[in-house]
Amino acid sequence: MPRRTATMLAATLVLIALLCAGVLIKVPYAEMSPGPTVNTLGEVKGEPVLQISGHETYPTTGNLNMTTVRVTGADYNMNLVEAVYGWLAHDSVVVPHDTLYPDGKTAEQSDQENAEEFSQSQESAKVAALNELGVKGVKSWVIVSSVQKDSPAEGTLHAGDVIRAVDGTEVKEPGDVAKLVTKHKPGQKVVFTIVPAKDAAAAEKARKEPAGGKEVAITTRKSPEGDRAIVGIQAGTDHTFPFDIDIKLADVGGPSAGLMFSLGIVDKLTPEQLTGGKFIAGTGTIDDKGKVGPIGGIEMKLVGARNAGARYFLTPADNCASAASDIPSGLTLIKVDTIHDARQSLEKLRKGDTAGLPSCSAK
Repeated sequence: MPRRTATMLAATLVLIALLCAGVLIKVPYAEMSPGPTVNTLGEVKGEPVLQISGHETYPTTGNLNMTTVRVTGADYNMNLVEAVYGWLAHDSVVVPHDTLYPDGKTAEQSDQENAEEFSQSQESAKVAALNELGVKGVKSWVIVSSVQKDSPAEGTLHAGDVIRAVDGTEVKEPGDVAKLVTKHKPGQKVVFTIVPAKDAAAAEKARKEPAGGKEVAITTRKSPEGDRAIVGIQAGTDHTFPFDIDIKLADVGGPSAGLMFSLGIVDKLTPEQLTGGKFIAGTGTIDDKGKVGPIGGIEMKLVGARNAGARYFLTPADNCASAASDIPSGLTLIKVDTIHDARQSLEKLRKGDTAGLPSCSAK
């Protein structure tokens, strides 16, 4: 066999061997890529995303698209070839597996957490929108958001229970619960005054604030992260609204659609058309007070938005530097810190005052 032929054959065999090894070698990474976008003013499978009854609504135009990111599953084992391809590709990002699934979370745990965050983001979007419009009648209270398996609270407290007090001290914010519990030493009893979830749901359906309450005692235990006392619950917030606002969107998780849901609600409840007929996308968490928070995967959301046809992207202030480092062609970033900021920017956009829009800087 000629030397040149032998050399080429050897190189080919080495390359094949390297590729095979790359496929077999598993690496602790996960991949993020652009996910679908959804117009909060539109429909999905023939059903409006935002459904409002009991209050006057107005026609809308244009797009207020929420954006998503696709990620590889918690149990997916990426190989070296896939990781290298992801690093080289422009429309995907390879990150350490623990970035997306910290603390060894299983796929089921991650899905459950994302579902809870999505549900909470919808509630906060409603509150923020109605507060922005000055609508009265929104009432809030602290609830048990989730109960950890095999925790002291399991079987005594349940998701949806309203927490009225801890050790006789009124609870006004979710953070109050942990503060009051950690005043105890592990092994001591803490007394919760609650309204059971079933009774709370009935009151909410009747648009009334949950009333009454019963006391339950729980023995605290030591936190795995330190010496503080815990009972094993996550506190959250629930609300009643003066009219019905339903968000119909399945197969989406996490809190990052909050801003776009809140703007969609504002648009439907006000006569002026918020978008001016333009295609606007965006992202950002939102709290009850209308504060917009940062999200993950901003680069992928920008790509997904531009691929869907968006010309403007509402960008959380804390994501601006990262987003501005690689802006897809034809997409203009608009910096937002609150829902009120977003409304003001959209008003400028409707009037053609693009020079006055708050922009993002890569610095």
